[in-house]
Amino acid sequence: MKNNYTPEIRFPGFTEDWNQRRLPELMEFSNGINAPKESYGKGRKMISVMDVLADEPIIYENIRNSVEVNDTTESKNKVENGDLVFVRSSEIPDEVGWAKAYRQEKYALYSGFSIRGKKKSKFDAKFIELSLNYSNRKQIESKAGGSTRFNVSQSILSSIVILEPSIEEQIEIGNFFEKLEENIALHKQEITTLKQTKQGFLQKMFPKEGESVPEVRFPGFTGDWEERKLLNNIEKVLDFRGKSPTKFGMKWGKSGYLVLSALNVKNGYIDKQVEAKYGNQALFERWMGKERLEKGDVVFTTEAPLGNVAQVPDDNGYILNQRAVAFKTSIEKTDNNFLAQLLRSPLFQTKLKTNASGGTAKGIGMKEFAKMSATIPVSVDEQTKIGNFFKQLDETIALHQRELDALKETKKAFLQKMFV
Repeated sequence: MKNNYTPEIRFPGFTEDWNQRRLPELMEFSNGINAPKESYGKGRKMISVMDVLADEPIIYENIRNSVEVNDTTESKNKVENGDLVFVRSSEIPDEVGWAKAYRQEKYALYSGFSIRGKKKSKFDAKFIELSLNYSNRKQIESKAGGSTRFNVSQSILSSIVILEPSIEEQIEIGNFFEKLEENIALHKQEITTLKQTKQGFLQKMFPKEGESVPEVRFPGFTGDWEERKLLNNIEKVLDFRGKSPTKFGMKWGKSGYLVLSALNVKNGYIDKQVEAKYGNQALFERWMGKERLEKGDVVFTTEAPLGNVAQVPDDNGYILNQRAVAFKTSIEKTDNNFLAQLLRSPLFQTKLKTNASGGTAKGIGMKEFAKMSATIPVSVDEQTKIGNFFKQLDETIALHQRELDALKETKKAFLQKMFV
């Protein structure tokens, strides 16, 4: 049973209460290196804020920066196996005081924008990192000073109190989460590789500027592609921008018909987790009317972010909301899978940004979009081949993304139950 001194879930064989410890009992704090600008980019690897905030563990060879300093400075600023590095200052309160364990045999240095916790007693560095970043996170944030920029100091870190079990239980917990994070990192790398592969195919399977054929084609297809106005190849555009379902007095729910805004439309898939809002049957009927979104329809974001493209994944009912439009095609004109990839091709994305207007959050209206053209295969069969090829790639990427999301949720759940 969980109490104030034991977590809800424990490894077998551990029953003792966890004990309160102040961080200065575990480590000594010091600020990092501030060297002349000509000293950077060479010498020993130097841990920066970016390394601490990155999802992956700090690996010496992957550390982003380096610095060359004299032997005395280097000796005073070593980050060794078992030490922790903290973010000293940030404009974002969620980042300030964030900790990362260093578990490499080769020592590194650390920058002046960070604080080192030099290990002085026995503890598992991964366990302490997780404890500080999750179960004790509010304790750090509440003490971080600043208005536009937030800061932690050595004295603030010295005031933090944590609960820790025996070193044996710390190691079990630390190793458990390290393996889980390695699995997460593996999935992230697989997704990155797949996206890079897809980007390479997009560059080769769609014509470049001024050309009428792509570099790579499926066997059996020859002849030039044609320059066409995009909207001439689209049967219908669903556009509800400038309006809002909330004008109907609707209250968002947690289930029902997913309301698609630009935030839900990722490149290649509809994200049902981010900013998910739902409407009921009455709103769906009143808002969408006869203009139903159907499986395969292409959804395109017109601003913030501009140019994301995904396809409606099923016929379960979606409400089209702000900053996004949907394109319906007919097989006689254009294959919808092909259209989705065409809108994401490098050349079209470049043209899109050129025709967009606005400041930092650029957008495009349908009048401007109607002027845009693209080079398209004359044969719908070739479009279908290309569309299906990329759709399979998208489905593979989406599968890995769902697995990654599930692993992240698993980690989050265990962090809540395995720490006090």
